Parts: sequence; C-alpha cells; structure tokens
Amino acid sequence: MDIDVLIVGAGPTGLALGIDLARRGVDALIVERADGLFPGSRGKGIQPRTMEVFDDLGVLDAIRAAGGSYPVGVIWQDGKRIGEHQMFDPAEATEDSPYAGPWMVPQWRTQEVLFTRLEELGGKVAFGREVVGITQDEDGVAVRFAAGESVRARYVVAADGGRSAVRRSLGIGMTGETVDPSPMLVADVRITGLDRDNWHIFPPRGEGDGFLAVCPLAGTEDFQVVAQFAEGTSVDVSLEGIRTVVAARSHLAPEDVTEVRWSSDFRPRAALADRFRDGRVFLAGDAAHVHSPAGGQGLNTSVQDAYNLSWKLGAVLRNGADEALLGTYEEERRPIAADMLGISTGVHRGEVRRGEATRQLGLGYRESSLTEETRETPGAVRAGDRAPDGTLDGVRLFDAFRGPHWTVVAVGVEAPEVQGAVRVVRGRAQESYGCGVFLVRPDGYVGWAGDQAAGLVSYLGRFGVRWSSSPSRRVSTERSSVTPTDSGTGTVWPRL
Repeated sequence: MDIDVLIVGAGPTGLALGIDLARRGVDALIVERADGLFPGSRGKGIQPRTMEVFDDLGVLDAIRAAGGSYPVGVIWQDGKRIGEHQMFDPAEATEDSPYAGPWMVPQWRTQEVLFTRLEELGGKVAFGREVVGITQDEDGVAVRFAAGESVRARYVVAADGGRSAVRRSLGIGMTGETVDPSPMLVADVRITGLDRDNWHIFPPRGEGDGFLAVCPLAGTEDFQVVAQFAEGTSVDVSLEGIRTVVAARSHLAPEDVTEVRWSSDFRPRAALADRFRDGRVFLAGDAAHVHSPAGGQGLNTSVQDAYNLSWKLGAVLRNGADEALLGTYEEERRPIAADMLGISTGVHRGEVRRGEATRQLGLGYRESSLTEETRETPGAVRAGDRAPDGTLDGVRLFDAFRGPHWTVVAVGVEAPEVQGAVRVVRGRAQESYGCGVFLVRPDGYVGWAGDQAAGLVSYLGRFGVRWSSSPSRRVSTERSSVTPTDSGTGTVWPRL
C-alpha cells in the first residue's frame, strides 16, 4: 500500500478528516482537483455542535478570530428601513453548552484555518489531482488521476462535493427532490453605501421578482449577495450582471458594487446518497448529502461525518479494532443526514425556524449498535447522547475530552485507576450527568453508561483499546487524573 487513507476533496469535510487522522498517526493524503482551496463564502455558518468539534480539533481560537456573530436583518423598501428580522431564535450559552448561536465564518476562511492546522500536524494536500478511475479489491483501492498517476490506499473517502466523481464512478445513486425551482445567485462582492452592522434584506418588489439579501461577511471587507430569480431565468454571475440585479432590487446604484471576488449560481435541492459505503470507499459531506443552504446545515453535517468516521478508521488501522466497526459509520450518519436534509428544506420553505434543531446539539446515537446503556434508571444524559460540557471537581470536561482518546467520567461512584491512553475524570457531583460512569467516545458522544464501572473494560476492548488498571479507589477530588489542556496549538493527549 502507498497510503492508509486517501481523501478526495480538500473542502471542510476532507480537511477535518485529515486533521483527525493526522493526530491519530494514520498515514493519509488529501487530493484536490482544483489548484487551490475553494475561494468563496458559500457555507458561512458554523453551528454550536461544530464549534465543539473545532474545539476538540484545536482550531476554535482561529475560527473565532476569523469570524463573528450574525447581524440583525434589516428589511428595506423604497430606500427606507421598514423593519427588522431575527434570522435565528435567541439562545444563551450555558455551562453544558458553551457555544450558543451560529458563528459566521466565510467558507474560504474556515478552510484556510483547517488547512493550517492540518499542516501543523504534518498532513498534506496534493492539489491539481483529478480522480478519473477507482478499482478496489479485498485489500485496498487503486485510484487513477487525470495526469496518469495512481495511488493505492487501504481506504478511500470521497469528500469531493455534490457532483462527486468518486460516487459516480461507484454507481451510487442519490435520491432527492428540487427544493425550489427558482435559480439563485450567490456572490462575494465589495459594496459601498451599506453599513456592515446589518444583514440587508430587499423583498420582491412585484410579482415575478425575487428577493435580494446582502450580508456583511464577518472578519472581511466583503458582502455576500444572494438573489432569487424566476424559474427558467439564466443567471448572469458577471460583475455587470450582479450590478444590474442589485440596482434593480435596491436603492443602490450599479457602481456601488465595486468588485466581484467570487460568484456562482445554483438551484436549491436536497438529495441523499443511497448508501454511504462501497467496500473500502466511504462517502462523506456533500458527496453523501446535498442541502439547501437556507438552514446552514450542509457544512456542519459534513464536518461531523468526518468526525465520526475518522476515529473509527484510526481504531481499525492503528488499534487493531475489528473492521466491522467501519460499518457503523453509515449506520450512525445516514439517518442524521436524512433528518438534517428535512430540516434544511423546511427552513428554506419557511416551515422550520432556525433554532434548536439547526444548532445540532440534540443529535445523537441512542439507537446505534455501538451504544450500551446498562443503568436500570438512566438520567438526563444517556448512552448515545452528546456528552455535555461542565465542571467536575474543578476540571472542565471539554478540556478533558480534547484529543483523540476515550474519556471516563465517573460521578459519585468508584472508578479504577488507569494506566494508558484512556482519561478519567472523577468527582462527587455533576449537575448535567447525575450519578454514574460515562464512557465518552473520541467524537464526544457517550458510548457506554453504567451505575458502576463493571463491563466498561469489555466494551472498550471492542475498539482495540487496552485499559491497564489498578484496584478501585474511592472518588478522588484531586486534579492529577487529568493532564493540562491543549491550548489549540497542538495535541497533548497520547495517541491510542
């Protein structure tokens, strides 16, 4: 084999996957058809659950610095402000959910942050590599590129977007629908004459017209322009075309649009791949599910695909876990992708608010074959749920979780001393978790929960994790069981 994992596509999905594999010591390479990273703002909303993922991957500080909160929408008519529109239901940060609302970062900047982190960890992207053929056997996958080169990998992950060449070469279909027959324009532009404190909304002026929305892109000098057109319209994405539509639908003059930095047209649709795996090839991100951008779910669901798959690939390739573990990727992620597609479509059609469901904090895997809830009377946090943040005996839990390891949270019960890569946090009381032992997976979900630790070691053995322990002791109030946290510049936890 030339490589353990070949990742096709250097978007947010592929880069996040590459980061997590790199910190697990997995030999992976990302290949990208284009000559550089994607230049546009397209997926600009980072939801709270994805902020938690970025915290774990060591990029949260950079993501925060690169963006900002969403502005209030202002509605215009005939050159006058006639009202305001709250794009999102309000949400307050809490101890167990420290990231409340979505964070705006243009997609091109998110990818720059992820790319920088990947390089810090020794990962690589080979640009200008277009995949034109895939052949697989029992041991690996041979991938051919347009320039005549080839590479052989144990596994391939297709993260090459909604028009995925890998998915098509495998003959995997997509089932879906047209969300809206009206074509759309999206562009990153420089504009004068509008403040940067508001998201400017210009409703349709008459029958047959579409709306215009102009949003300041946090952390940049650009605005994102989105415009809707009548069905059958040919959308002009040039500077002159964008100037024409902005002038026709707002009080701005054509020359107020001074520059177009990136532009594209699209037709909103929702589609789900018929399966997320074919042998040694996996689909992730837009290659597996295509969303309307209205709900802000596409990029976020995609990053979380990568987050789910990466630790499982690491367990199989580096820990000796049974390859059957990889079958749980589709089992866990495809139902969630289907649900999020429904939410995205509902938001686009005005049937669903941008609120609790779009923040993605309530997603989980209670029905997964990896989930074991052994308590007779489970509490608020159950096996399969997202593991909340909080403080246990002076230790912040997200600090304890950060890194490519499993974490045991023992609240009010005895837990073994651990020698090895599994981390243990102990304490007498924690409001969110209640009482019990909770085993938190590397992707931040509770995999196993029990009243006592009995059965925990056996469960971990399914994933190739060796837990060397000494006899149980009483609950400790010492902080020595948790290593100081990662500041965001590197990984402090040992690899499994």
